[in-house]
Amino acid sequence: MKIIGSLTSPYVRKVRIVFLEKKVDIDLVLENVWAEDTKITQNNPLGKIPCLVLDDGENIYDSRAIVEYADTLSPVAQLIPSNSRERATVKTWEALADGLIDASILARLESSWRPEEQQSPAWIARQMSKLDTSLRQMSAELAENNWCFGKQMTLADIAVGCALGYLLLRFPAITWQVQYPNLDRLYQRLMERPSFIETSPPPA
Repeated sequence: MKIIGSLTSPYVRKVRIVFLEKKVDIDLVLENVWAEDTKITQNNPLGKIPCLVLDDGENIYDSRAIVEYADTLSPVAQLIPSNSRERATVKTWEALADGLIDASILARLESSWRPEEQQSPAWIARQMSKLDTSLRQMSAELAENNWCFGKQMTLADIAVGCALGYLLLRFPAITWQVQYPNLDRLYQRLMERPSFIETSPPPA
């Protein structure tokens, strides 16, 4: 199996961490989806990463579908609970973290890809507001717990950790570590794990 992705994508990082935690070997094939000669649509018609290519050639996308599949491949470290209510809670955490990433990417693209005279300050402000409310909700839900859900790391923590890591990479001016020290404690705990260390993105 192989993952088509990049070293800076937080969605690719989430998938890679899940495979590492499950102790399932997977190859990483780097692809720049923004390049004119990208071939990503040969595997994912949406033109997005990550995309998991199975040994028989079948493609699985996006990151949420991939981690669902990956969690079934090994009995090591169940990351998504089987109980329906608990499963929904963990997946809601993932949706919140992914939504934060979505908003941050939209804000970054608007401010860095479009000419300044074509940029919409209102659009950027709307996305940044989503970052604020998402961080506030994460902090409130985490409270003083060691993990987002339950007594051990789950997909919820992985998703949140990847979102926070992306903010550090692309939005270093956002002082979430000072404003939400409980999120910082969680992030520092995650960064002690080999899976997070190995998938750390290169400096911006």
